[in-house]
Amino acid sequence: MSVSVIPYVPEFITVHLGLPSQAAENVTVTFPDYIKNVASSEIYPTWKEEALKANILAQISFALNRVYTEFYPSRGYNFDITSETQNDQKFIKGRSTFENIDRLVDNLFNTYIRRVGFVEPLAAKFCNGTTSTCAGLSQWGSEALAQEGADYMSILRRYYGNDIELVSDAPIRDGPNSYPGYPLRQGSTGEDVVVLQAMLNRIGQNYPAIPRLSQVDGIFGPKTEQAVRVFQSVFGLAVDGIVGRATWYKLVFLYVAVTKLSELVSEGQSFTQVQGPSGIQVLRSGDRGPAVSALQFFLSLIGQYSFTLPVLNIDGIFGPKTKQAVEQAQKTFGLPVTGVVNNVTWLKIYDEYVGIATTSLANANLPVSPSDIENQFLAGQFPGYSLTYGTND
Repeated sequence: MSVSVIPYVPEFITVHLGLPSQAAENVTVTFPDYIKNVASSEIYPTWKEEALKANILAQISFALNRVYTEFYPSRGYNFDITSETQNDQKFIKGRSTFENIDRLVDNLFNTYIRRVGFVEPLAAKFCNGTTSTCAGLSQWGSEALAQEGADYMSILRRYYGNDIELVSDAPIRDGPNSYPGYPLRQGSTGEDVVVLQAMLNRIGQNYPAIPRLSQVDGIFGPKTEQAVRVFQSVFGLAVDGIVGRATWYKLVFLYVAVTKLSELVSEGQSFTQVQGPSGIQVLRSGDRGPAVSALQFFLSLIGQYSFTLPVLNIDGIFGPKTKQAVEQAQKTFGLPVTGVVNNVTWLKIYDEYVGIATTSLANANLPVSPSDIENQFLAGQFPGYSLTYGTND
């Protein structure tokens, strides 16, 4: 079984006309109309077209990030985004829009920015660049770059980094919330349970009392129920082992918080496949690539600071030395010495790495996720397949 967590463009978006906790009207408009309004409120139609495109793409991505992470619904609000620049981007109810901006939005509204290797739309924050500055895009700076001849991708990379790409023709659908619509409990199966298990495992890295699940398999069994019960106890929810709406959205809130998915610099979301309920799924192509690079990075650090392991080149190739290092790590952890990295081995290696990164080397600026490793592979997230030596060496 595999699962994709693919962002979509909602048909409609609900805007709160005020600060989040302020009593104000909610307005629901189509997503393209929302972006046309924001673009007409935030930037000038007389700017160079490349600057307009860069700003519109940033506005689209920011709004889609809010929708994707359920930033406000997970906090108990009944809207997707606010109209205030203090938190989000400017929206003015009933305002007229500009013809050239409308045309650009009609061509771009289902295109968004993401970091290479990540799934979520980039939380593409921006500011005007004159009276306010920020780590994201400068609106006036983008116009200056366009005046110098820069195209929209060059402008975006100038402010968000070279590791971004565009997703075009994103799917469009009505935007129900992520909650399945019914409680998940023992016996439940399917992709919603996969998402539940993945959230529990990631949150468990920050809250060690929550038991880690060795299999993200889409089957709600006794171990998943126990992890849910501990989660509910830790966060003051009714402890019944059932994932209703309140528990689901507390999970979403914590998951977004610990991964910083709603921040410009985030850990990122990149899981696309999981182990199926029929047994361990081996994907032979997995013995090369960013997942192996991440494994080698973890093992190399562990070998320097925790216990002796072979010195590894981080080349993304699961060769003899990598296999030897895995076997030695498994022996030290008391696991079966197979040289194969399954979910249990992966979590043990990652937990050892995190212990080093957050204690012995807390000031060394080590990534808690190896976002600067090849293709920004997500740390701590089991790749979804076993890594085996010998196939592609």
